[in-house]
Amino acid sequence: MQAVKKLVLLGTGLISGSFALALKRARLVEHVVGVGRNLDNLQRALDLNVVDSISDDAAHAVVGADLVFIGTPVGQMGRLMQQIAPHLSAECIVTDGGSTKQDVAALYQAYLPQQLAYCVPGHPIAGSDLSGAAAAQFGLYEGRRVVLTPLPESDAAVIERVRNWWLACGAQVYQMSALAHDEIFSSVSHVPHLLSFAYMNSVLDRYNAAECLDFAASGFRDFTRIAGSHPDMWRDIALANQSAILNDLRANQQQLQALIDLVESSDGVALTNYIQRASSARIEWGKPLKGKK
Repeated sequence: MQAVKKLVLLGTGLISGSFALALKRARLVEHVVGVGRNLDNLQRALDLNVVDSISDDAAHAVVGADLVFIGTPVGQMGRLMQQIAPHLSAECIVTDGGSTKQDVAALYQAYLPQQLAYCVPGHPIAGSDLSGAAAAQFGLYEGRRVVLTPLPESDAAVIERVRNWWLACGAQVYQMSALAHDEIFSSVSHVPHLLSFAYMNSVLDRYNAAECLDFAASGFRDFTRIAGSHPDMWRDIALANQSAILNDLRANQQQLQALIDLVESSDGVALTNYIQRASSARIEWGKPLKGKK
């Protein structure tokens, strides 16, 4: 497997930092440069050996790189691509960890038109409510799924190299279209986060919100954990994947209305069946499958 001589992380946090650490452990990278605007976070990345050098200048940092990983929120990616475009070597591979893919594909097309054969959009499914370089860990991707959504122009050999680097991180690598990705992850990631934000806000709007929160326990903690996620990132995701998210939010709105109707009707049998359907599916989904972690 071909090693990376110079890996540049545009955005040095959980996702990109863990990618760098995994490649370091596999001895597949010689030098990692961390780029960002938060100097304290960059220094932390350096102290923890997540990166080997740091910079606040993306354009300067990518000179001589053979792999660039864009690990910022989606809303910042276009600006960074525009900055680095004139400074990339002809065969430098560019990938990313963005949670939406149709919009990111459009950014590659707009800002890196001469580099497209070497661009491979991706999405590691290993998020957390933790962030920053201090959250990076060697084994984050072991057994986790990574989805690649190559561009029509992406070179097959380049896709294979990116795939192999993720495999070396311990990930299970899948490939699909950007459209399919965004529809799937609207349903199982984007909308659950938005619903958690909405529920948390509904509690905060109660006249006795402080008392409710004082008595909240494990069920509340489990349901609202993802409501603590990064506001800017989830704003960008909601706007980037707007069409799919609106479809799924409306579907959830219909389910809530159906539940309201069942409770209002005092139909215990129908309410039990409604709950049972969801409960059985969740229990079945939660059972360990061979090859699934």
